[in-house]
Amino acid sequence: MSPVGIILYEIDESFGPIVIAEYYLSQESKISSEILKEFTENHIDKEFMNASAHQNDLRYFSSKIDAKSIEKNNLFIAFILKEEEDLMSLKSIINQISEKIVQNFSKDRAKMEDLLKDELNSIFSLMEKLKEPALVKDTIDDKTKKMIDNGKLQEARELINLGEEIPEKLSEEIKLAEQLLHEKLYKKAMKSFLKAAELAELIQEIEIKSFLENKAEQIEKFPDLMKEKELLLRDIEKLIGLLHQNKLHLYHELIKPVNKLINISNSFEEEELSESLIQMSNELKRADQLAKELFSMDKKFKDFFENL
Repeated sequence: MSPVGIILYEIDESFGPIVIAEYYLSQESKISSEILKEFTENHIDKEFMNASAHQNDLRYFSSKIDAKSIEKNNLFIAFILKEEEDLMSLKSIINQISEKIVQNFSKDRAKMEDLLKDELNSIFSLMEKLKEPALVKDTIDDKTKKMIDNGKLQEARELINLGEEIPEKLSEEIKLAEQLLHEKLYKKAMKSFLKAAELAELIQEIEIKSFLENKAEQIEKFPDLMKEKELLLRDIEKLIGLLHQNKLHLYHELIKPVNKLINISNSFEEEELSESLIQMSNELKRADQLAKELFSMDKKFKDFFENL
């Protein structure tokens, strides 16, 4: 997972989306006004906490930041990724980045863009460490040198001993967890990620530990989300069946479960399902408006009849 850009923006009720700071590895990946408009519709009109979009070969993911402490109600962070990148890994570190943004929030655009740049580089560093045990060993070597320089010889020896075997074990455990996740064995995947987090803590890789714990926390929700998804699909199927009986108010009742299902499909990165559901949601809103007009006409016809 390697984002090619990060954007911090807010949505003003009067003026729409306003970019506060942005950092891109390449100007070709710069976010467009069309994507920001799409995010505004999803976050504000549909009240989605998370939203995704596509343009050309890039994928965009936006998430609302809890910024009540700085009195910012509509503050968002967006990431630009290459089409094939893993969105799940990104979601697991959004909270950490969001917290840093809130803690260091400034009206100085240059300072905020430096922060975004540092966070992007930090993501690259973290992802490379997860892929390559040798990089973790290098980090351990740096830590032990500092310990020795500070006279902490016993701690250095313990870390050196752990550094001989833990990085390889950590790498293998992460691979196993990813495989279990791919196989949709969510409880086993969660336990495996937590075990990997414990290994990371042993060698003082706190950033990796936090990342893995956050990922496990997300995966823990998946079984309940799967159940809710199945129930929503069942409810929608039932309501669609009732529509054939000309119960026009059901168009309105369908909107809420469809929108919930969009949120859940985004969590599972079911992009085709999500896109179809978004189209369905838009058409349902149109049908709901027409149904209201028909209902109003039905009432008029009833009044006409009673006055005959």
